[in-house]
Parts: sequence; C-alpha cells; structure tokens
Amino acid sequence: MRVHLVDGTYELFRSHFGAPSRKDAAGREVGATVGLLRSLWLLLSTPGVTHVACAFDHVIESFRNDLYAGYKTSAGVDPELLAQFELAEEAARALGVVVWPMAEFEADDALATAAARFRDLPGVHQVVLCSPDKDLAQAVVGDRVVSWDRRRDVVLDADGVAGKFGVPPASIPDWLALVGDAADGFPGIPGWGAKSTAAVLTKFGHLDEIPDDPSALGLPEARAARLVESLRAGRDDARLFLRLATLRLDVPLEQDVADLEWRGVQPGFAALCAALGDEGLARRVEEAGRLR
Repeated sequence: MRVHLVDGTYELFRSHFGAPSRKDAAGREVGATVGLLRSLWLLLSTPGVTHVACAFDHVIESFRNDLYAGYKTSAGVDPELLAQFELAEEAARALGVVVWPMAEFEADDALATAAARFRDLPGVHQVVLCSPDKDLAQAVVGDRVVSWDRRRDVVLDADGVAGKFGVPPASIPDWLALVGDAADGFPGIPGWGAKSTAAVLTKFGHLDEIPDDPSALGLPEARAARLVESLRAGRDDARLFLRLATLRLDVPLEQDVADLEWRGVQPGFAALCAALGDEGLARRVEEAGRLR
C-alpha cells in the first residue's frame, strides 16, 4: 500500500488564496474549506489511494514560539482564513479522513512522525507526503518516503531533494538554519546563501561539522573567510535555527497505519456539504457509491 499524508494547513491556505470566495447561509466565509474538501476528494478518488491522514495546525503557534520570539504566528493571517481552521478539521473528518490537529507541535511534525513510524511496516510500499513544503524534504527517505507537490504533480525522492536543494534530506535542517526560512520567521546566518551553503554541507553534512578553517571549505578564499567569520559570530543563533528547522519525530499519534484506511464518508457528510453550499460534492461522492 501507499500511505498518503496530507498537509492540511497548506491545502487550506492554498484554497483560501486560490479558490473563489464562498459564503454559507450565515454569511460566514467557507471558500477555503470547500476547496480543501474538493482537493481531498480528488485525492481519495484517485486509483490506488487507500490510506490517508491529514494534519492541521489547529493553532499556528507551537512550542517553537517559546524558543524564538520571531517564529511565525497567526498575526497578519486573514481572520476569515483563521476562522476556518476548526471547520476544515470538521470537514475532513466528515469526509472520513483521519485528522491530526496540532497545538503544541506543528502539522509538519505530525507528518514526519507518521512517515518515520509507517515507512518500514510490512505491506507499506511507500509513504507519500502530500505537500511542497521544503521543511518536509528532511523526512524523505530514498524512494520509501517521498514528497508530492500535487498542484504541479512533482514527486521528490531523496535524489530529487538533492537535485532541488543541493543537499540530501538529512542536511535540510542544517541548510535551512544557515540560509533561513522567511515563511517560518527566522533569518539564517548573514552571508550564507543557498549555493554556498549547499556546497559546504555537501562536503561536511551538518552545521556542527563545518570547520573554522576557511581553507577547508573548498570555496574561494575571501568568500570562505567571510562565511567562517559569520558562522563563528552567529553559531548560537545557527544552532537555535537548526532546532527550529528540525521536525520532531515524537508526536503522540493515536492511530496505527491500519486506522488510516479510508472506508467512506461519515453520516453527516451530505448535511455538511449542504451547509457549505456545495451539494454537488455530496452528489459526486454518492455517485461514486461511497456515501453512507
């Protein structure tokens, strides 16, 4: 079997900014939730998709905000989108999908934990991380765990990650720590651009393995000296950013892989679709013979 693990927060944001606005009978904005449901149904109706779970950031803040004041928060997020977070979880459950709502951890932590837990189980051929999020590239393992950008239909295995970022999956947290991640709110180390960082990490693998001797970096002398000096001055920051960038693999998920098998929608699914003003989706599911 292939196990498909969906980044629900990414799907919700993508739907909010890419799908048409839609109001329910009470005038509440529900367009992102409708877009999410349609996207999940498209996945579930794909031949060979049998085991699915969807992780959400129940709240955007997590334990990482306690580590670094500049880490991403809900500030600046469209209130009409924030108001749909719980609704989106409810909708995914009604569709019959296992939902992991994260509060202390982030959705990416849940997906990485599940991938590590399920990838070597008997009967599991592959774990597919349904997200283009670069953070999740660190969870890719050979061709056993891959990331899938569904919008572009691009699948990255370990070789694909190395081709895109210049470093293997195991070095992605170090790469992010040095280069920075604007989406997550940490700046990286001054002077460490993507290409120089990839060149250094290709040689040394991890942040703490990078030597203080510029001549060992294999870069032009002046550039190497600047990078070493910048890292020396910012090493404590780099280690903090590395901690922020490293996905946790100890999220307490209740379900085993067998629990992820999709068995159809829940009894209230048609009513929820009607409340969202999307009876057409319920009809399509019913026509597929899967509406309980």
